[in-house]
Amino acid sequence: MGASAQEEPSSDSELRAQTITVTATRRAESVQDIPLNIAALGGEQIEEQGFDELADVLAYVPGINVVDRGGRQGNPVIVRGLNADGLGSGDGNNDGGGTVATYLGEIPLFVDLKLNDLQRVEVLLGPQGTLYGAGTLGGAIRYIPNKPDFDGDLLEVRSEFSKYSEAASLSYETGLTFNKTFAPNFAIRGSVDYEDDSGFIDYPYIVQEIGVSDPDPDFSDPTDVASNLRGVTDANGERTVSGRLAARWEPTEWLDGTATYYYQKSEIDGRQGSSWRNTLQTGKYELAKRVEEPNEITNQLLALELTADLGFAELTSATGYSRFDDNGQRDQTDLLISLEYSYELFPTFTSFTHEKGRENTFNQEVRLVSTTDSRFNWIVGAFYNNSDVTSYSQEYTPGYADYVGFDRPDDLEYYSQFYSSLEEAALFGEVGFDITDRWTVTVGGRYYEYDLESFSDVDFPLFDSGPNYLQPVGISDMEDSLKSDFAAGSPNGTERTSQSDDGTLFKFNTSYQVTNDVLGYFTVSEGYRIGNSNGIGVCPAYDPTNNQQGACALLPGQQFGPGAGDVSTRDESQFGPDTTTNYELGFKSTLMDGRVTLNGAVYYIEWTDPQLSSATINASIPITVNAEGAESKGFEVNGAWAVNENLSVRGSYSHSEATLTADAPGLVGTISPPGFGSVLLDGSDGDRLPGSPEDQFAVFGTYVMPLENGAEVAFNAGYTWQGDVLSRTGGLGDGLTLDSFGLANVSAVYDTGDWQATFFVNNLFDEFYETGVVGTNLYNQVLSDDAGGPVYQRTYYTHVGAPRSIGVRFKYTFE
Repeated sequence: MGASAQEEPSSDSELRAQTITVTATRRAESVQDIPLNIAALGGEQIEEQGFDELADVLAYVPGINVVDRGGRQGNPVIVRGLNADGLGSGDGNNDGGGTVATYLGEIPLFVDLKLNDLQRVEVLLGPQGTLYGAGTLGGAIRYIPNKPDFDGDLLEVRSEFSKYSEAASLSYETGLTFNKTFAPNFAIRGSVDYEDDSGFIDYPYIVQEIGVSDPDPDFSDPTDVASNLRGVTDANGERTVSGRLAARWEPTEWLDGTATYYYQKSEIDGRQGSSWRNTLQTGKYELAKRVEEPNEITNQLLALELTADLGFAELTSATGYSRFDDNGQRDQTDLLISLEYSYELFPTFTSFTHEKGRENTFNQEVRLVSTTDSRFNWIVGAFYNNSDVTSYSQEYTPGYADYVGFDRPDDLEYYSQFYSSLEEAALFGEVGFDITDRWTVTVGGRYYEYDLESFSDVDFPLFDSGPNYLQPVGISDMEDSLKSDFAAGSPNGTERTSQSDDGTLFKFNTSYQVTNDVLGYFTVSEGYRIGNSNGIGVCPAYDPTNNQQGACALLPGQQFGPGAGDVSTRDESQFGPDTTTNYELGFKSTLMDGRVTLNGAVYYIEWTDPQLSSATINASIPITVNAEGAESKGFEVNGAWAVNENLSVRGSYSHSEATLTADAPGLVGTISPPGFGSVLLDGSDGDRLPGSPEDQFAVFGTYVMPLENGAEVAFNAGYTWQGDVLSRTGGLGDGLTLDSFGLANVSAVYDTGDWQATFFVNNLFDEFYETGVVGTNLYNQVLSDDAGGPVYQRTYYTHVGAPRSIGVRFKYTFE
């Protein structure tokens, strides 16, 4: 992809592989003229290939992998193998994995945005902290929306109908975009879309009544099954409303301002998983959960972007206030069974968790970019970010309190509260100098600082006795409640953690125009990612007579068992920052009189104090810890070929090898069957990192056939392939290695100019493929309840991709 996007028209009549003009370096330049590894996809290509979300785009970008876990939870974006998080459920994730910074316009904000009314998507590989306000460890992704246009009015309507091969009903979406010019210097642009994705995963084993129905009846007896269980078809359906309203005003020739409100709300019915590897051995598109798992995710952003032409430089101010909310329920039965507190003895034991979270963020970035025609060019900027995160988890065990004789009418078994406040600031900039007409050197730097404060509390209300039951606190009151408790000496057990850091980053880039058509470059750049809390309440002190250390985090030196050595050596409640140093040598070329573009790069990344996925000693809850070191090395190549006036092709290939460079004690959490006793395994120097393939390639071709009536028909075909993926570092702890897979998409588009009709088939060969995994086969155990009946442990399942989808898409434009 990269330099192949066909958006920028040629200045003559020659056949050329056209390229996109981007602003990734804060100046408008062709992708082929920028001495950095940049990929871009224009709005026309997004429509041409029928892309709906970020994962669709990144499948055609070399060096990036998205772990597709469905819409219920965040999907991590992994750049050049920079990931050590074992693949898991992703519950509560809202940062895209943390190795890339995602921008919506000029505002840093992670959101898996629906790709409607976009001018382009830009992807920068490598640290970008000297160009962008938000610090980046491995790269940056920018959604660039279409701005309100002063040149005329527009109304576009669109709709789509499709069906998965494994779904019981149709999926559909509809939307519109409008642009209204009120004056030569004032316009409004808006879009709104509604998508109803049917889903394709069935939940065949939902209990009729939680705490009353047997989740593990005699599966050979249809009557027993029907009296206790019900099935839910297409349980991972999703309904999304997304919209944007922007007002643009240019009061003078030198000042341009745009105010924009973004809104996206998704109601997701369940997970995109399969239990076919589990003891119950369901179908490949069935998940053996006992309760439905809906989640509601809402993203909002209010942004103000101002640009002023000062003559010698362009001044940009970007102000953003965003809010993220999620509100969901999930099956917690398997986790509680694995704690080995004998919950499974209750014959109708089923547990669920209600979780709610909110994140409020304020961003301000000011940037000055030189515009004079000189051998010198420069950028200087300042960035400020303030973010508050609040969340709670309420775990219910209906019927269990009565069964064991506890006095807790609402069956609230576990309750955790969390609040954190992050404040960060940075100064950044670059200076470039043209040593000759062909040779340019650029140096950049960044100073950063941040302060993080967190409060958390864990309670086990099931063990309370009346009349003073613990009462949950709402999201809006949680900050004050936790801080008040801590200030009063923590009578309710509130713990406080904090961290702060500051430092500098450096960048060096040199490029040489070997010929008019060949550019070479070399870059050394440093990246940085702040530390954070693991969002888990701290464990209470160990009491051998009444141990309530369940799903909680241990502090250094804290005892967790009766043995003399049962003492934590690490802080499970938080993790520190990590850094990267990226070395990259690349080239960009335009060949065959402009008909071919070919770009490539080799890189080596040194990763210091990498944030790695591990697990708590108690309950094996996923957490992040810091290891000593890791590295990634590889190469990427992409290109395009305008074969003739009708046929064009583009493609990419990447290879990366990401490994630990030092031993990592206690890195991978696993269990020791029979039973679920926690075991921490050491990572070793040379262990391959999880989450991304070593090899990826993609190819896309378009053939355009003009018709006599002035319309045209375009035939499109694309194929993406990725190699196998480890689910855990080094494959430790019986981690599953996900098989390689390839996906083919085809479409035919009839275009008259005003209206467009598309017939498409995604996943043409109906490939079944797994994209992630939760747990391991060690969890495939069958226990017994008090009545002697079987209890099937169901932790182990995989995330799966969408089956074949066939559909039609329509668009009409009024101008």
